[in-house]
Amino acid sequence: MSTPSTTASGAPDGLQRRLGVSDAVVIGLGAMIGAGIFAALAPAAHAAGSGLLIGLAVAAVVAFCNATSSARLAARYPASGGTYVYGRERLGDFWGYLAGWAFVVGKTASCAAMALTVGSYVWPGQAHAVAVAAVVALTAVNYGGVRKSVLLTRLIVAVVLAVLAAVVAASLTSATADPARLGIGSDATAGGVLQAAGLLFFAFAGYARIATLGEEVRDPARTIPRAVPLALGITLAVYAAVAVAALTVLGPEGLARATAPLTDAVRAAGADWLAPVVRAGAAVAALGSLLALILGVSRTTLAMARDRHLPYALAAVHPRFKVPHRAEVLVGAVVAVAAATADVRGAIGFSSFGVLAYYAVANAAAWTLTEDEGRPNRLIPALGLAGCLALAFALPLSSVVSGAAVLACGAAVHGIRRRGRRDRKG
Repeated sequence: MSTPSTTASGAPDGLQRRLGVSDAVVIGLGAMIGAGIFAALAPAAHAAGSGLLIGLAVAAVVAFCNATSSARLAARYPASGGTYVYGRERLGDFWGYLAGWAFVVGKTASCAAMALTVGSYVWPGQAHAVAVAAVVALTAVNYGGVRKSVLLTRLIVAVVLAVLAAVVAASLTSATADPARLGIGSDATAGGVLQAAGLLFFAFAGYARIATLGEEVRDPARTIPRAVPLALGITLAVYAAVAVAALTVLGPEGLARATAPLTDAVRAAGADWLAPVVRAGAAVAALGSLLALILGVSRTTLAMARDRHLPYALAAVHPRFKVPHRAEVLVGAVVAVAAATADVRGAIGFSSFGVLAYYAVANAAAWTLTEDEGRPNRLIPALGLAGCLALAFALPLSSVVSGAAVLACGAAVHGIRRRGRRDRKG
């Protein structure tokens, strides 16, 4: 196996270690407590019915396994790129490349979806224009340095948590709240629960941002293993409270029909005055998700460019701001074009398939760690790998087909490039 990356913070092509535990937790929360909770509950309820909370629990278990595997690997390989690096170091170049490909393509689509979510809440008639403006603004924030990104993320997380707390309080204290709506009926099936878990996983997947920023975290062997489970635990508590609150006032059927689940929940609770606040909170949450997504995609792009799987020019680090400025500008430009032309339908399922494939590689890589390298209990990566595969193929067929096609394209590109290098050597 290769030895862990030892890129120094002061090296010309290295990033600076500026983030502590609280900063890393905030980055994770900004990615997880984002637009997913405002958007994923309705399609998950449609799939699972009264089994929604079971689906949430399944997604949380798989996320915990993935988070544990990722944290141990990130502590061992504290470099930008996340599972792209872990797969390359532990399983070989192909698996690292495939993980990076799945992450960059899937999360670029997620960026466009989050940008369009901002637009649809802020100015529905001009959603595409607002989306592009949001991408440009957040790319500029990221370009200015990771500390500026953390400060903005802190503000966004505080606003979103306040809005979600108001939704929970209004719903659970309303006269229309009925705990009986939490009961599990005959409509809950194993297939539906797994599909709901796969869709809800979309909202949990943000803890990867902590790992992909591994090169910018101080004392990563200590910071990352603490920050990842802490961010995941806070997110699970928030999501569980919001899901219970929405179910008590809407019920599974009403939640499944909702176009704006949390807005519908506060209206059903008789708190119409809160609906505009929820809409504003959803827009802010989408901004937080978009900010964290651009950070994660640009860092994985940086890592792949360093290995020349992408143009090497993208590996440049700004001498003043210590950010991968070319990668960030390129990611911002691609996302802006997608946000100007794309449709958000199917983005959650497509992104979930790519992210589940990404974490399947992470769990397989964690399995190969030795005890001296900080390997978790072998049950954790085994359960995480099995869970990722089960949830990926339980997603809607269109998501499975499109996601598998993207992975196949990535594998083909890798094979062509490898054959070309072999021919040049020959």
